[in-house]
Amino acid sequence: MLLTITTTHQPATDMGYLLHKSPFRSQSADLAFGTVNVFYPEATREQCTVAIMLDIDPIELVRGSRHMHSTMPLEQYVNDRPYVCSSFMSVALSQVFGQTLNGRCKARPELVDMKMPLTCRITVLPCRGGELFLRKLFEPLGYTVQAIRHPLDERFPQWGESLYYTVALFKETTLVELFNHLYVLIPVLDNQKHYYVDKSEIEKLLKRGEGWLAQHPEKEQIAKRYFKNRISYTREALDRLIEINPAERDQPTDEPSAEESVEIRIRLNEERLGTVLSVLKSVQAESVMDLGCGEGRLLQLLLQERQFKKIVGLDVSIRALEIATDRLKLTDLPPKQKERIQMLHGSLIYRDRRLEGFDAATVIEVIEHLDAARLKAFERVLFECAKPKYIVLTTPNRDYNVVWENVGKTGFRHGDHRFEWTRAEFEIWARRIADQYAYQIRFLNIGAEVEQVGTPTQMAVFNKG
Repeated sequence: MLLTITTTHQPATDMGYLLHKSPFRSQSADLAFGTVNVFYPEATREQCTVAIMLDIDPIELVRGSRHMHSTMPLEQYVNDRPYVCSSFMSVALSQVFGQTLNGRCKARPELVDMKMPLTCRITVLPCRGGELFLRKLFEPLGYTVQAIRHPLDERFPQWGESLYYTVALFKETTLVELFNHLYVLIPVLDNQKHYYVDKSEIEKLLKRGEGWLAQHPEKEQIAKRYFKNRISYTREALDRLIEINPAERDQPTDEPSAEESVEIRIRLNEERLGTVLSVLKSVQAESVMDLGCGEGRLLQLLLQERQFKKIVGLDVSIRALEIATDRLKLTDLPPKQKERIQMLHGSLIYRDRRLEGFDAATVIEVIEHLDAARLKAFERVLFECAKPKYIVLTTPNRDYNVVWENVGKTGFRHGDHRFEWTRAEFEIWARRIADQYAYQIRFLNIGAEVEQVGTPTQMAVFNKG
Protein backbone atom coordinates (compact mmCIF):
# COMPACT_ATOMS: atom_id res chain seq x y z
CA MET A 1 0.00 0.00 0.00
CA LEU A 2 1.26 3.45 -0.89
CA LEU A 3 0.61 6.88 0.60
CA THR A 4 2.31 10.00 -0.73
CA ILE A 5 2.30 13.58 0.57
CA THR A 6 3.37 16.49 -1.62
CA THR A 7 3.93 20.13 -0.75
CA THR A 8 4.84 23.21 -2.75
CA HIS A 9 5.70 25.22 0.35
CA GLN A 10 9.11 26.79 -0.18
CA PRO A 11 11.59 25.56 0.63
CA ALA A 12 9.61 22.36 0.09
CA THR A 13 12.29 20.17 1.64
CA ASP A 14 11.39 21.68 5.04
CA MET A 15 8.91 18.80 5.17
CA GLY A 16 11.84 16.53 5.98
CA TYR A 17 12.30 18.28 9.33
CA LEU A 18 8.69 17.66 10.28
CA LEU A 19 8.84 14.01 9.24
CA HIS A 20 12.26 13.47 10.88
CA LYS A 21 13.29 11.72 7.66
CA SER A 22 15.95 13.16 5.37
CA PRO A 23 14.74 13.91 1.84
CA PHE A 24 18.08 12.77 0.47
CA ARG A 25 18.06 9.12 1.48
CA SER A 26 15.59 6.28 1.78
CA GLN A 27 14.84 4.67 5.12
CA SER A 28 12.98 1.59 6.31
CA ALA A 29 11.59 0.26 9.56
CA ASP A 30 10.52 -3.29 10.42
CA LEU A 31 7.17 -3.71 12.15
CA ALA A 32 5.46 -6.85 13.46
CA PHE A 33 3.40 -7.22 10.30
CA GLY A 34 5.83 -5.98 7.63
CA THR A 35 8.21 -3.22 6.56
CA VAL A 36 7.67 0.52 6.15
CA ASN A 37 9.79 2.12 3.43
CA VAL A 38 10.09 5.92 3.38
CA PHE A 39 11.63 7.70 0.40
CA TYR A 40 11.31 10.94 -1.56
CA PRO A 41 10.57 10.57 -5.30
CA GLU A 42 10.96 14.33 -5.57
CA ALA A 43 12.88 16.71 -3.32
CA THR A 44 13.49 20.21 -4.69
CA ARG A 45 13.05 23.67 -3.24
CA GLU A 46 9.87 24.12 -5.27
CA GLN A 47 8.21 20.77 -4.62
CA CYS A 48 8.79 17.83 -2.33
CA THR A 49 7.01 14.46 -2.19
CA VAL A 50 7.41 11.82 0.49
CA ALA A 51 6.28 8.26 -0.22
CA ILE A 52 5.30 5.91 2.58
CA MET A 53 5.13 2.37 1.28
CA LEU A 54 3.96 -0.34 3.64
CA ASP A 55 4.95 -3.84 2.57
CA ILE A 56 2.89 -6.32 4.60
CA ASP A 57 4.12 -9.87 5.04
CA PRO A 58 1.06 -12.12 4.47
CA ILE A 59 2.75 -15.00 6.28
CA GLU A 60 3.09 -12.92 9.44
CA LEU A 61 -0.58 -12.07 9.19
CA VAL A 62 -1.47 -15.76 9.32
CA ARG A 63 0.82 -16.75 12.19
CA GLY A 64 -1.14 -16.78 15.40
CA SER A 65 -4.13 -15.33 13.59
CA ARG A 66 -7.43 -15.28 15.40
CA HIS A 67 -8.94 -16.59 12.14
CA MET A 68 -7.08 -19.90 12.33
CA HIS A 69 -10.26 -21.67 13.45
CA SER A 70 -12.62 -19.57 11.37
CA THR A 71 -15.53 -21.11 9.50
CA MET A 72 -13.91 -19.49 6.44
CA PRO A 73 -10.39 -20.98 6.53
CA LEU A 74 -9.36 -19.38 3.23
CA GLU A 75 -9.98 -15.91 4.65
CA GLN A 76 -6.54 -15.82 6.27
CA TYR A 77 -4.91 -16.39 2.88
CA VAL A 78 -7.28 -14.66 0.46
CA ASN A 79 -8.01 -11.11 1.59
CA ASP A 80 -7.15 -7.51 0.74
CA ARG A 81 -5.01 -6.73 3.82
CA PRO A 82 -1.59 -6.69 2.07
CA TYR A 83 -2.84 -4.39 -0.67
CA VAL A 84 -5.06 -1.68 0.83
CA CYS A 85 -4.57 1.25 3.15
CA SER A 86 -6.08 0.18 6.48
CA SER A 87 -5.40 0.18 10.22
CA PHE A 88 -1.94 -1.19 9.41
CA MET A 89 -1.12 2.21 7.91
CA SER A 90 -2.37 3.96 11.07
CA VAL A 91 -0.03 1.83 13.18
CA ALA A 92 2.81 2.56 10.76
CA LEU A 93 2.18 6.31 11.05
CA SER A 94 2.16 6.03 14.83
CA GLN A 95 5.33 3.98 15.13
CA VAL A 96 7.43 5.47 12.34
CA PHE A 97 6.17 9.08 12.52
CA GLY A 98 5.31 9.35 16.20
CA GLN A 99 7.01 12.73 16.60
CA THR A 100 5.13 14.09 13.60
CA LEU A 101 1.79 12.91 15.01
CA ASN A 102 2.60 14.53 18.34
CA GLY A 103 3.71 17.82 16.79
CA ARG A 104 7.37 17.70 17.79
CA CYS A 105 10.25 19.12 15.80
CA LYS A 106 13.31 20.13 17.81
CA ALA A 107 15.35 21.19 14.79
CA ARG A 108 12.71 23.59 13.40
CA PRO A 109 9.89 24.00 15.98
CA GLU A 110 8.41 26.95 14.09
CA LEU A 111 7.39 24.57 11.29
CA VAL A 112 5.01 22.55 13.47
CA ASP A 113 2.21 25.14 13.36
CA MET A 114 2.95 26.38 9.86
CA LYS A 115 0.19 25.73 7.35
CA MET A 116 1.40 24.62 3.94
CA PRO A 117 -0.32 23.38 0.77
CA LEU A 118 -0.48 19.59 1.03
CA THR A 119 -1.65 16.91 -1.38
CA CYS A 120 -2.12 13.43 0.04
CA ARG A 121 -2.65 10.53 -2.36
CA ILE A 122 -3.68 7.09 -1.11
CA THR A 123 -3.44 3.98 -3.26
CA VAL A 124 -5.63 1.96 -2.66
CA LEU A 125 -8.25 2.90 -0.03
CA PRO A 126 -11.28 0.72 0.79
CA CYS A 127 -14.32 2.96 1.28
CA ARG A 128 -17.03 0.92 2.95
CA GLY A 129 -19.88 3.35 2.57
CA GLY A 130 -18.80 4.63 -0.83
CA GLU A 131 -17.59 7.97 -2.11
CA LEU A 132 -20.36 9.84 -0.32
CA PHE A 133 -19.15 8.59 3.07
CA LEU A 134 -15.55 9.40 2.10
CA ARG A 135 -16.56 12.99 1.37
CA LYS A 136 -18.65 13.22 4.54
CA LEU A 137 -15.50 12.39 6.52
CA PHE A 138 -12.98 14.70 4.86
CA GLU A 139 -14.90 17.63 3.35
CA PRO A 140 -16.13 19.00 6.72
CA LEU A 141 -12.45 19.20 7.68
CA GLY A 142 -11.76 21.51 4.74
CA TYR A 143 -10.29 19.02 2.28
CA THR A 144 -10.94 18.99 -1.45
CA VAL A 145 -11.51 15.33 -2.29
CA GLN A 146 -10.89 13.50 -5.56
CA ALA A 147 -11.77 9.81 -5.77
CA ILE A 148 -11.31 7.31 -8.59
CA ARG A 149 -13.28 4.09 -8.11
CA HIS A 150 -11.80 0.83 -9.34
CA PRO A 151 -13.78 -1.97 -11.03
CA LEU A 152 -13.79 -5.42 -9.47
CA ASP A 153 -12.02 -6.73 -12.55
CA GLU A 154 -11.27 -4.73 -15.70
CA ARG A 155 -11.61 -7.92 -17.76
CA PHE A 156 -15.17 -8.44 -16.53
CA PRO A 157 -16.90 -5.05 -16.41
CA GLN A 158 -20.26 -6.76 -15.85
CA TRP A 159 -19.09 -7.56 -12.31
CA GLY A 160 -19.47 -3.89 -11.50
CA GLU A 161 -17.50 -1.49 -9.31
CA SER A 162 -15.53 -2.38 -6.19
CA LEU A 163 -15.34 -0.58 -2.86
CA TYR A 164 -11.72 0.43 -3.59
CA TYR A 165 -10.67 3.95 -4.55
CA THR A 166 -7.56 5.90 -5.33
CA VAL A 167 -8.03 9.06 -3.29
CA ALA A 168 -6.41 12.49 -3.39
CA LEU A 169 -6.88 15.03 -0.58
CA PHE A 170 -5.97 18.71 -0.98
CA LYS A 171 -5.74 21.27 1.81
CA GLU A 172 -3.55 24.03 3.17
CA THR A 173 -2.92 22.80 6.68
CA THR A 174 -0.25 21.63 9.09
CA LEU A 175 1.39 18.27 8.64
CA VAL A 176 0.48 17.23 12.18
CA GLU A 177 -3.21 17.90 11.47
CA LEU A 178 -3.11 15.85 8.27
CA PHE A 179 -1.41 12.93 10.03
CA ASN A 180 -3.94 12.91 12.87
CA HIS A 181 -6.85 13.00 10.41
CA LEU A 182 -5.35 10.07 8.48
CA TYR A 183 -4.61 8.10 11.65
CA VAL A 184 -8.28 8.20 12.70
CA LEU A 185 -10.17 8.18 9.41
CA ILE A 186 -8.32 5.56 7.35
CA PRO A 187 -9.46 2.64 9.56
CA VAL A 188 -12.91 4.26 9.88
CA LEU A 189 -13.33 4.03 6.11
CA ASP A 190 -12.19 0.43 6.16
CA ASN A 191 -14.34 -0.39 9.23
CA GLN A 192 -11.85 -3.07 10.27
CA LYS A 193 -8.95 -3.19 12.70
CA HIS A 194 -6.28 -5.85 12.74
CA TYR A 195 -5.76 -5.68 16.51
CA TYR A 196 -7.95 -6.14 19.56
CA VAL A 197 -9.92 -3.02 20.46
CA ASP A 198 -9.86 -2.34 24.20
CA LYS A 199 -10.68 0.63 26.40
CA SER A 200 -7.29 2.24 25.81
CA GLU A 201 -8.47 3.05 22.28
CA ILE A 202 -10.80 5.69 23.74
CA GLU A 203 -7.81 7.74 24.88
CA LYS A 204 -6.13 7.31 21.50
CA LEU A 205 -9.20 8.51 19.64
CA LEU A 206 -9.62 11.55 21.90
CA LYS A 207 -5.94 12.41 21.61
CA ARG A 208 -5.82 12.13 17.81
CA GLY A 209 -9.23 13.80 17.47
CA GLU A 210 -8.32 16.78 19.64
CA GLY A 211 -9.38 20.05 18.11
CA TRP A 212 -11.57 18.62 15.34
CA LEU A 213 -13.54 15.48 16.21
CA ALA A 214 -15.90 17.10 18.74
CA GLN A 215 -17.20 19.44 16.02
CA HIS A 216 -17.29 16.85 13.20
CA PRO A 217 -20.85 16.24 11.90
CA GLU A 218 -20.08 12.51 11.50
CA LYS A 219 -18.45 12.03 14.90
CA GLU A 220 -20.93 9.34 15.90
CA GLN A 221 -20.22 7.22 12.82
CA ILE A 222 -16.50 7.82 13.25
CA ALA A 223 -16.59 6.63 16.86
CA LYS A 224 -18.82 3.67 16.06
CA ARG A 225 -16.54 2.40 13.32
CA TYR A 226 -13.34 3.27 15.16
CA PHE A 227 -14.39 0.95 18.01
CA LYS A 228 -15.72 -1.75 15.68
CA ASN A 229 -19.29 -1.21 16.88
CA ARG A 230 -18.48 -1.67 20.56
CA ILE A 231 -21.39 0.40 21.82
CA SER A 232 -20.08 0.98 25.36
CA TYR A 233 -16.81 2.43 24.07
CA THR A 234 -18.66 4.51 21.47
CA ARG A 235 -20.97 5.99 24.10
CA GLU A 236 -18.13 6.81 26.49
CA ALA A 237 -16.11 8.51 23.76
CA LEU A 238 -19.12 10.54 22.58
CA ASP A 239 -19.96 11.58 26.14
CA ARG A 240 -16.40 12.80 26.64
CA LEU A 241 -16.52 14.64 23.32
CA ILE A 242 -19.65 16.42 24.53
CA GLU A 243 -17.67 17.55 27.57
CA ILE A 244 -14.99 18.90 25.22
CA ASN A 245 -17.58 20.70 23.08
CA PRO A 246 -20.42 21.83 25.37
CA ALA A 247 -22.21 23.48 22.47
CA GLU A 248 -23.03 20.00 21.21
CA ARG A 249 -24.42 18.82 24.55
CA ASP A 250 -27.82 17.14 24.36
CA GLN A 251 -30.30 18.52 26.88
CA PRO A 252 -32.44 15.76 28.47
CA THR A 253 -34.62 18.40 30.15
CA ASP A 254 -37.27 20.81 28.98
CA GLU A 255 -34.73 23.62 28.71
CA PRO A 256 -34.61 25.21 25.24
CA SER A 257 -32.01 24.05 22.73
CA ALA A 258 -29.34 26.36 21.29
CA GLU A 259 -31.73 27.47 18.57
CA GLU A 260 -34.70 27.80 20.90
CA SER A 261 -32.78 30.03 23.31
CA VAL A 262 -33.32 32.81 20.76
CA GLU A 263 -37.04 32.12 20.78
CA ILE A 264 -37.68 31.52 24.48
CA ARG A 265 -39.80 34.63 25.02
CA ILE A 266 -42.65 33.31 22.91
CA ARG A 267 -42.20 29.59 23.60
CA LEU A 268 -42.07 28.99 19.88
CA ASN A 269 -41.14 25.33 20.11
CA GLU A 270 -44.28 24.47 22.09
CA GLU A 271 -46.45 26.33 19.59
CA ARG A 272 -44.67 24.61 16.70
CA LEU A 273 -45.23 21.13 18.13
CA GLY A 274 -48.84 21.96 19.00
CA THR A 275 -49.52 23.04 15.43
CA VAL A 276 -47.95 19.87 14.04
CA LEU A 277 -50.06 17.77 16.39
CA SER A 278 -53.23 19.61 15.35
CA VAL A 279 -52.52 18.98 11.67
CA LEU A 280 -51.93 15.26 12.27
CA LYS A 281 -55.18 14.99 14.21
CA SER A 282 -57.13 16.91 11.56
CA VAL A 283 -56.03 14.56 8.75
CA GLN A 284 -56.89 11.54 10.95
CA ALA A 285 -53.44 9.97 10.63
CA GLU A 286 -53.06 6.76 12.64
CA SER A 287 -49.45 5.85 11.83
CA VAL A 288 -46.84 8.63 12.14
CA MET A 289 -43.07 8.73 11.83
CA ASP A 290 -41.08 11.64 13.21
CA LEU A 291 -37.92 11.98 11.12
CA GLY A 292 -35.06 13.58 13.01
CA CYS A 293 -37.01 13.03 16.23
CA GLY A 294 -34.20 14.32 18.47
CA GLU A 295 -35.05 14.08 22.14
CA GLY A 296 -38.62 12.93 21.53
CA ARG A 297 -40.69 16.01 22.39
CA LEU A 298 -43.20 15.41 19.57
CA LEU A 299 -43.27 11.66 20.27
CA GLN A 300 -44.27 12.46 23.83
CA LEU A 301 -47.31 14.38 22.58
CA LEU A 302 -48.26 11.67 20.09
CA LEU A 303 -48.22 8.99 22.79
CA GLN A 304 -50.84 10.94 24.75
CA GLU A 305 -53.34 10.70 21.87
CA ARG A 306 -55.13 7.39 21.32
CA GLN A 307 -55.65 8.27 17.66
CA PHE A 308 -52.02 7.41 16.86
CA LYS A 309 -51.76 3.62 16.86
CA LYS A 310 -48.25 3.35 15.35
CA ILE A 311 -45.53 5.88 16.21
CA VAL A 312 -41.93 5.76 15.03
CA GLY A 313 -39.09 8.10 15.93
CA LEU A 314 -35.98 8.04 13.74
CA ASP A 315 -32.71 9.87 14.33
CA VAL A 316 -29.09 9.54 13.23
CA SER A 317 -27.86 10.36 16.75
CA ILE A 318 -27.62 7.40 19.12
CA ARG A 319 -27.32 9.78 22.03
CA ALA A 320 -30.51 11.62 21.05
CA LEU A 321 -32.39 8.30 20.85
CA GLU A 322 -31.17 7.37 24.31
CA ILE A 323 -32.40 10.70 25.69
CA ALA A 324 -35.76 10.25 23.92
CA THR A 325 -36.08 6.75 25.38
CA ASP A 326 -35.50 8.15 28.87
CA ARG A 327 -37.88 11.05 28.31
CA LEU A 328 -40.65 8.71 27.17
CA LYS A 329 -39.88 6.16 29.91
CA LEU A 330 -40.23 3.43 27.29
CA THR A 331 -38.96 0.65 29.54
CA ASP A 332 -41.72 1.42 32.07
CA LEU A 333 -44.64 1.71 29.65
CA PRO A 334 -47.49 -0.81 29.84
CA PRO A 335 -47.21 -3.50 27.15
CA LYS A 336 -50.00 -2.10 24.94
CA GLN A 337 -48.51 1.40 25.08
CA LYS A 338 -45.05 0.04 24.32
CA GLU A 339 -46.39 -1.73 21.22
CA ARG A 340 -47.46 1.64 19.77
CA ILE A 341 -43.99 3.21 19.61
CA GLN A 342 -40.62 2.27 18.16
CA MET A 343 -37.28 4.11 18.12
CA LEU A 344 -35.11 3.62 15.04
CA HIS A 345 -31.49 4.55 14.39
CA GLY A 346 -31.09 5.66 10.81
CA SER A 347 -30.26 8.40 8.34
CA LEU A 348 -32.59 10.64 6.38
CA ILE A 349 -30.44 10.44 3.26
CA TYR A 350 -30.53 6.66 2.67
CA ARG A 351 -33.56 4.69 1.55
CA ASP A 352 -35.02 2.73 4.44
CA ARG A 353 -37.91 0.33 3.85
CA ARG A 354 -38.85 0.60 7.53
CA LEU A 355 -40.22 4.06 6.69
CA GLU A 356 -42.71 2.88 4.07
CA GLY A 357 -46.44 2.50 4.58
CA PHE A 358 -47.12 5.36 7.04
CA ASP A 359 -50.08 7.71 7.01
CA ALA A 360 -47.92 10.71 7.90
CA ALA A 361 -44.35 11.87 8.39
CA THR A 362 -43.16 14.89 10.34
CA VAL A 363 -39.92 16.73 9.63
CA ILE A 364 -39.61 19.42 12.29
CA GLU A 365 -36.74 21.91 11.96
CA VAL A 366 -34.53 19.34 10.21
CA ILE A 367 -33.92 20.21 6.56
CA GLU A 368 -31.91 23.35 7.39
CA HIS A 369 -29.24 21.05 8.89
CA LEU A 370 -28.70 19.34 5.50
CA ASP A 371 -26.25 20.55 2.88
CA ALA A 372 -27.32 20.66 -0.77
CA ALA A 373 -26.28 17.09 -1.66
CA ARG A 374 -27.94 15.59 1.42
CA LEU A 375 -31.08 17.63 0.88
CA LYS A 376 -31.40 16.16 -2.61
CA ALA A 377 -30.99 12.65 -1.21
CA PHE A 378 -33.51 13.38 1.54
CA GLU A 379 -36.09 14.54 -1.01
CA ARG A 380 -35.96 11.20 -2.81
CA VAL A 381 -35.90 9.13 0.38
CA LEU A 382 -39.04 10.79 1.75
CA PHE A 383 -41.12 11.90 -1.23
CA GLU A 384 -40.25 9.19 -3.77
CA CYS A 385 -39.44 6.11 -1.67
CA ALA A 386 -41.25 6.36 1.68
CA LYS A 387 -44.06 8.54 0.20
CA PRO A 388 -46.45 8.78 3.17
CA LYS A 389 -49.90 10.21 2.48
CA TYR A 390 -49.16 13.36 4.51
CA ILE A 391 -45.88 15.15 5.20
CA VAL A 392 -45.72 17.97 7.74
CA LEU A 393 -42.49 19.95 7.42
CA THR A 394 -41.28 23.07 9.24
CA THR A 395 -38.21 25.26 8.86
CA PRO A 396 -37.12 28.72 10.11
CA ASN A 397 -38.21 31.82 8.23
CA ARG A 398 -35.03 33.78 7.54
CA ASP A 399 -37.00 36.96 6.91
CA TYR A 400 -37.90 36.98 10.60
CA ASN A 401 -34.28 36.89 11.84
CA VAL A 402 -34.08 40.69 11.89
CA VAL A 403 -36.44 40.65 14.88
CA TRP A 404 -33.78 39.08 17.11
CA GLU A 405 -30.74 41.21 17.80
CA ASN A 406 -28.45 38.26 18.52
CA VAL A 407 -29.22 36.68 15.15
CA GLY A 408 -28.83 39.62 12.79
CA LYS A 409 -30.04 40.10 9.26
CA THR A 410 -27.72 37.63 7.56
CA GLY A 411 -26.93 35.28 10.44
CA PHE A 412 -28.44 31.87 11.17
CA ARG A 413 -30.30 30.83 14.30
CA HIS A 414 -28.10 27.80 14.93
CA GLY A 415 -24.42 27.14 14.25
CA ASP A 416 -25.19 23.83 12.48
CA HIS A 417 -27.67 25.30 9.99
CA ARG A 418 -26.47 24.94 6.40
CA PHE A 419 -29.09 27.41 5.16
CA GLU A 420 -32.21 29.27 6.22
CA TRP A 421 -34.85 30.09 3.62
CA THR A 422 -36.91 33.21 3.18
CA ARG A 423 -40.65 32.71 2.72
CA ALA A 424 -40.27 33.03 -1.04
CA GLU A 425 -37.40 30.53 -1.20
CA PHE A 426 -39.26 27.99 0.92
CA GLU A 427 -42.39 28.29 -1.22
CA ILE A 428 -40.40 27.79 -4.43
CA TRP A 429 -38.72 24.66 -3.03
CA ALA A 430 -41.93 23.20 -1.57
CA ARG A 431 -43.97 23.76 -4.75
CA ARG A 432 -41.24 22.17 -6.86
CA ILE A 433 -41.25 19.11 -4.61
CA ALA A 434 -45.04 18.90 -4.68
CA ASP A 435 -45.11 19.08 -8.48
CA GLN A 436 -42.25 16.60 -8.90
CA TYR A 437 -43.71 13.94 -6.59
CA ALA A 438 -47.45 14.50 -7.18
CA TYR A 439 -48.38 16.03 -3.84
CA GLN A 440 -50.84 18.79 -3.09
CA ILE A 441 -49.55 21.49 -0.75
CA ARG A 442 -50.70 24.17 1.67
CA PHE A 443 -48.69 26.58 3.82
CA LEU A 444 -49.17 27.55 7.46
CA ASN A 445 -47.46 30.16 9.63
CA ILE A 446 -46.37 29.48 13.21
CA GLY A 447 -45.67 32.14 15.83
CA ALA A 448 -46.42 35.81 16.27
CA GLU A 449 -46.56 37.66 12.95
CA VAL A 450 -44.53 40.82 12.38
CA GLU A 451 -45.39 43.12 9.51
CA GLN A 452 -43.20 42.69 6.41
CA VAL A 453 -41.21 39.74 7.82
CA GLY A 454 -43.95 37.24 8.67
CA THR A 455 -43.77 34.59 11.41
CA PRO A 456 -40.66 32.90 12.86
CA THR A 457 -41.53 29.41 11.59
CA GLN A 458 -42.97 28.39 8.23
CA MET A 459 -44.78 25.09 7.62
CA ALA A 460 -45.73 23.09 4.53
CA VAL A 461 -48.30 20.30 4.62
CA PHE A 462 -48.00 17.90 1.68
CA ASN A 463 -50.97 15.68 0.80
CA LYS A 464 -50.70 12.76 -1.61
CA GLY A 465 -54.36 13.28 -2.46
